[in-house]
Amino acid sequence: MGEMGKAIGLLISGTLVYHHCANRNATLLSLFSDVLIVLLSSLAILGLLFRQLNVSVPVDPLEWQISQDTASNIVARLANTVGAAESVLRVAATGHDKRLFLKVVISLYFLAALGRIISGMTIAYAGLCLFCLYMACQNSQSTGNSVLRRTNRETSE
Repeated sequence: MGEMGKAIGLLISGTLVYHHCANRNATLLSLFSDVLIVLLSSLAILGLLFRQLNVSVPVDPLEWQISQDTASNIVARLANTVGAAESVLRVAATGHDKRLFLKVVISLYFLAALGRIISGMTIAYAGLCLFCLYMACQNSQSTGNSVLRRTNRETSE
């Protein structure tokens, strides 16, 4: 799947989450449980259908596992991200770096003011839309550059 496909898939998923949480006034926990119910029901129906049609499933989902290295990598990345955020906030809170302190205070004040005006889900959805637009622009720009290079190559020959 290309970058454009990822952007469109992310936008569709984000739209569904936004609809579920903002328009229906439901929580993320409700969304998570709804998704699990749908997955469980569809897997049960598929299992019954495969058993009825005597179709053997090549991979048993109960045997799916991730490697120890993959699990360690996921945990290490999460720990690094949390540690970096904690470090930035600690330096800002001590006041040793005045510029960082002002950036953090202004950012938090801006987010608090924005949160009073617009719901958090709307802000998150707008951010997702902007990110998908950025991904689509990057994809179209790289496509345009490759077409331009190919045209220049053909004219020089």
